[in-house]
Amino acid sequence: MLKLSAAAQLNEGLTAEERAYLYHVVKKSEILDNNIGRYFDYRGPVIYLPNKNVNYDSIELIILNQPELLIIRKEEIARSPKGILGETSNKMAMWELNKVLLAKRIGEKELEPYRTKYTAFEKLLMQNLPEDAKKMKDDQLQPHPKIIQLLNPGLTFDDKLDFIETLRFKDANTDKAVIDAISIAINDYVESRTLEIFRSLGGQVDHFENHLVAAGDGSSTTGMLNEKERDDKGRWNRGLPKAVGLFPYQTKIEEKGEKKKELVVEPMRYATLDMSTVGQSRLTQLHFDVWGYNTEKQTTVVIEKNGLSYPLFGSGETRFLSPDSTFSTGITMMAIINDLKNNKIGKLNEMIYGKKGFDYWIAYNKKKKDETELKIEKNEYGYSAQFNEPVGTNKRSSKREKKARKHLTHPDADKNAPQLTDFGSKMDKKRGEASIVNLYNLYESYKKKIAELEEQREEALELMAIYQQRLDLYYRLIGQKWAKYEEKDGLYLFEDSSTFDMLTQEFSFPADTLREDFEVRLIAIPESSISDQADEVMLHVGLCDLIPDKDARFQLEMIDIFESDKWNIQGNLLSVRDSVPVLQFFEALLDKKTPFEIIARGQGIGKWDGSRTVKDPNPSELVAYPGASAIERTESRMREDLRRLRTSQVFIRLNRGIRFEVNSYTDPITSSISISDQSIAALVEKYGLRKNDVLSLYRTAAILSALKTELNVLAGTYLDREKAKLVIDRFNKEYAKTRISIGPTSVRLSELSL
Repeated sequence: MLKLSAAAQLNEGLTAEERAYLYHVVKKSEILDNNIGRYFDYRGPVIYLPNKNVNYDSIELIILNQPELLIIRKEEIARSPKGILGETSNKMAMWELNKVLLAKRIGEKELEPYRTKYTAFEKLLMQNLPEDAKKMKDDQLQPHPKIIQLLNPGLTFDDKLDFIETLRFKDANTDKAVIDAISIAINDYVESRTLEIFRSLGGQVDHFENHLVAAGDGSSTTGMLNEKERDDKGRWNRGLPKAVGLFPYQTKIEEKGEKKKELVVEPMRYATLDMSTVGQSRLTQLHFDVWGYNTEKQTTVVIEKNGLSYPLFGSGETRFLSPDSTFSTGITMMAIINDLKNNKIGKLNEMIYGKKGFDYWIAYNKKKKDETELKIEKNEYGYSAQFNEPVGTNKRSSKREKKARKHLTHPDADKNAPQLTDFGSKMDKKRGEASIVNLYNLYESYKKKIAELEEQREEALELMAIYQQRLDLYYRLIGQKWAKYEEKDGLYLFEDSSTFDMLTQEFSFPADTLREDFEVRLIAIPESSISDQADEVMLHVGLCDLIPDKDARFQLEMIDIFESDKWNIQGNLLSVRDSVPVLQFFEALLDKKTPFEIIARGQGIGKWDGSRTVKDPNPSELVAYPGASAIERTESRMREDLRRLRTSQVFIRLNRGIRFEVNSYTDPITSSISISDQSIAALVEKYGLRKNDVLSLYRTAAILSALKTELNVLAGTYLDREKAKLVIDRFNKEYAKTRISIGPTSVRLSELSL
C-alpha cells in the first residue's frame, strides 16, 4: 500500500461543477478510464444502478455538493499521453458549449451564469457571419435572432437547411456562409476552451490544434442526438450530453432540379483537414476520437503525406481505429470500391467491349447491313436487266438503280457484272419486287438497330465515365499507396517510422526539423457503391507537438548534476513527487508475464537538436570553456548551451512492457579523466573512443547503481514484504545482466568499478 500523502487536488481553471463532470466523463469513457482513471481518487459512497453498474450521474451530484470527496492527481495526469488529455479536454469543452447554447435558447435568465462564455462565442460567430444574417439591437450589431435556433445540436443538417430557408436569404451562397460561420465559431470556441482545460490538467505543448468534423448526407444521426441514456429497465437517466449535432459539416453548393437551375447547400460525404507537421525536431502527434460510430458501416479515416497513405479503420466491436481493415459484418469502403470496380464498371465494360457487347453487335449489324446492301444492288441490277425498268417500289430510284440502267445500255457493259436473276414470268416479277422491298426493309432495320446500339453504347459509356469518376474519387480518398506496417500488441510501426497506438488512438509522425503538409480525411460510407446517401460519422482530431522520449510514464532529467570529470552522485535521485509512477513501476514488475528490460547508454558528447539533447554523431571537442576575454553575453549563452548538454535522462515506459532507460551525455570540452581500468582502456584503443565517451559510461553506471539502491528501499516502503521481495529480485536480476553501450560496443555493468 502506498505510504505517501495524497497529491494536490486540481482546482485551477475548473469549477466544482466542471471537476464533477470531468470525473464523470473520464469514468464513462473506456479509453480515458484505462489511461487516466486511476488518477481520480473518489472517496465518497458508490451508487449503483439496478443492473449493478455504477451510477455516475448520482456520483457526479455527490461530488458537486462535496468537492473534497474527489482528489485529482494533476501531476500524474500531466504525464499521461497528450492525446488522452486532449480528448478529455475536448469532451469537457463540448459539454460546456452545449450548456451555453441551451441556456441561450431557453432565455436570458438561464443564460446569465454563462454570459461571459456566450459573449466569447458570439464574438467568434460575428467574425464570419454574412451581413444579411445580422440585426441591430440596442444599437449593437448582433446575429439574427433566428440564427440561435440553428445552434441546436438536436437538429440534423437537413433540419438546419429547412430552417434557414425560412429566413429568406438572397441566395444559396448566403445560406452556405451562415452555416460555415457557425461551423468556424464552434471549432474556434471549442479549440480555445479545450486548450485552456488541457493546460489546467497539466498538459504542456507549444503547438495545439483541435478539430471537429462530420461527414454524411445530413439526413439523420440515427438517434445519437439524445442527451439521455436508458438504464436496463428502460428508464431515463441524465447520462452524458453527446452533442453530436455540434460537429460541423463541410459544405458545397450543388445544382438540383430537372434543369439543374436550383442551387442548394449540400453537406460533403467526406471531410478534409489540411494540416502540417510541427517541425522543430519534435514529433507530430494526432489523436482520433470517433463519435457517431456505426457498427454496420466501417468508420474510415485516412492520413496522407507525400503520397503515402495511412488508412485507419473502425473495429467491428469498438469505435477504436487501427490500420487493420478487418470488419466482420457491414459495409466497408473497400467493399464499396470493389463493387463499383468489379460489378458496376466491370459489367458496363463487358456490356460495351465484351464478347457479346455493344461493339460486337454494332459490328455484327454493320456487317449484315453491308451484306444486305450488296444483295439489294445485285437484285436491283438483275431486276432492271430482266424487265428493263426500275423496281416498282414507292421509293425513288436510287443511284444504284440509275447506275444499273445506264450499265445495261452501255456498249462496253461489264461482262463480269453480277449474274442476273431470271425473274421470268409476271409472277416472278412481283416476287422480285417484293424481295427487293423486303431487302430495303431489312436494310433499314439494320440501320435502325445500329443507331439504337450506338445510342445505348454512348449512354453506357457516359454512365461508366460517371462511375469511373466516382471510383477515382474513392481511390483518391482511400489513398493509392498504403504505408506498410508491422504490428505488436496494438502498436503499429509504419515503413517511414510513423506509429499508431491503438490503445491511445494516437498517430505520430517522426521528429523532423522541417514542417510538411499532410491531409486527414473522414469518409462517410455510402449506402451502396452508386448511392449518394451516407450515414453520418463524426470525428474529433487533436494535434500537438511532442518532444521525443517525453511520453514515458516516469521521466527524470538531470542537468549538470556531476562535477567536472566526476561521476559521484550526491543525495537521492527520486523524491516524493515520483511516488505514483514508481509504484506503477513496481506493480508492473509484479506481473511476471510483462517483459522487462533495462537499456543503458553512455552517449558521449551531446548536441541540441532544437528540443532535446541527443548524441552528436560527428562531435568535435573544445580544449577549454570560453575565456574571460569573450563578450559577456556570448560567454553566458555559450555556457548555458554547453550546460544543457551535460544532461542525464531516466525514462520508464509501462506501455506494452517495462522499459527502463538511462542515458548520459557530456559537453564537447575535452575530458581529462584518468582511465585506470585496463579493459576500458583497451576498448578506447580498439574503437577509438573519446574520454567523454568513457565519462558518460561511468555516469550512466553511477545513476543505475543509485537507482537500484533507492528502488530497493522504496519497494520495502511501498509494498508488503512478499511483493517487495518479488520486485527487488526481478529488478536486481535484470540489473545484474545489464550492459551499457558505449560507441560501437558495450560494457557489462557488473564489471565496472565505481
